[in-house]
Amino acid sequence: MKEIIKGKLIIIGGAEDKEGNKEILKIVRDSIDKNTGELVIATIATTNPKEAGDKYNELFSNLGVKNISILDVQSREEAHREEKISLVKNAKLIFFTGGDQLRITSIVGGTPLHKELKDAYSKGCIFAGTSAGASVMSSTMVVNGDDEESPKKCTLKMAPGLGLIDRVIIDQHFAQRGRIGRLLGGVAENPDVLGIGIDEDTAIIVDNDGKFTIMGSGAVYVIDGSCISYSNVSEQNQDEVLSMFNVKMHILKEGNNFNLLTRKPLEEERLNNENN
Repeated sequence: MKEIIKGKLIIIGGAEDKEGNKEILKIVRDSIDKNTGELVIATIATTNPKEAGDKYNELFSNLGVKNISILDVQSREEAHREEKISLVKNAKLIFFTGGDQLRITSIVGGTPLHKELKDAYSKGCIFAGTSAGASVMSSTMVVNGDDEESPKKCTLKMAPGLGLIDRVIIDQHFAQRGRIGRLLGGVAENPDVLGIGIDEDTAIIVDNDGKFTIMGSGAVYVIDGSCISYSNVSEQNQDEVLSMFNVKMHILKEGNNFNLLTRKPLEEERLNNENN
C-alpha cells in the first residue's frame, strides 16, 4: 500500500486553548526535549508575523521550551536566504501558525526553503500546525469554500499543499464554522482521499505508522468516499446541490484512534478481531 506519511505530525483545528491547561500546546512541547530541542515557529501564513511570533514565543517559553526561533518569510526572495534555511536545518519541531494556507505554498513552493522543509521532515523533524498551518500539511489542501452551506458542486477551491501527508484533505475550525458541506464536496471530487475535519481546540497526532490519535475538547470527522456508488459532481449546472450515495463518516473524540491505511477506527478493528 502506498506510503501515506513519513514522520510525526501534530495537526490542530485552530483556536487551541492558550489560557487554561493548554493541553494541545503541551503535546507540542512534549514532542521534543524542551531544554535542548529547537522549536521553530513559522509565521509564513500570516500578514501579522510579529504578533503571531511573539504570541507563540511567549506561550512556549512559559511552557518551558528553552530554544525558540521565529521563521518569518514574507516573500519568495526571502525563501532563498541562507539564514532562513538554517533555521529549518537546526529545527527539531516546526510549528506553523494560522493565517492563509495559500500564502505558505505560494511563498515557499519550489524554493530552497521548501526543499529544506521536505528534507527536514524526511530526517525526523516533527511538523505541527494550527488552522491554516493544519490544512497545508496534506498533498491537496482546501483553499476556499462556502461555510454553513449545503454541499454544492464545484464551489470548493483546492491547491497543492506541502505534501507531508498523502491521500487526505484536512479542514479546520470544522463544526464551529459549519464546514461539513465543503468537505463533502472535496471528497466527492476526490473520492480516493479521506476528508478529515478537525474542530477547534482539537488535534490529531499522526505517527509514521499511518495511525492517529485524537486529543482536545472537540471532535474529528473522517469522511470516506471510497465506496460512493453515485454522485452528480461531474454533471452540468455547477450551482446545483451536491448529491452522492453511500458515503461513510466516522466521528471521533479524544482518545479515539484511526488507521489511515485500513480507513477504520482502531477501536472498530479491535472489536472485529474479538468477534472473529
